[in-house]
Amino acid sequence: MCLSCGYGEPDDDHGSPDHGTWTDPRKTSRVADVDPARVADTIRPGMEALGTPPS
Repeated sequence: MCLSCGYGEPDDDHGSPDHGTWTDPRKTSRVADVDPARVADTIRPGMEALGTPPS
């Protein structure tokens, strides 16, 4: 299932490319030449730096 759902199937986008999957961090890690775990570790701080989205 998509990464945001957390059901243990991180490569299943439910047929919607708008759902982020584990493929995205793997692709990013290849482009940046860093470990996929490093990409995952930087997601939360990056999102927190953006602040809380408006509701």
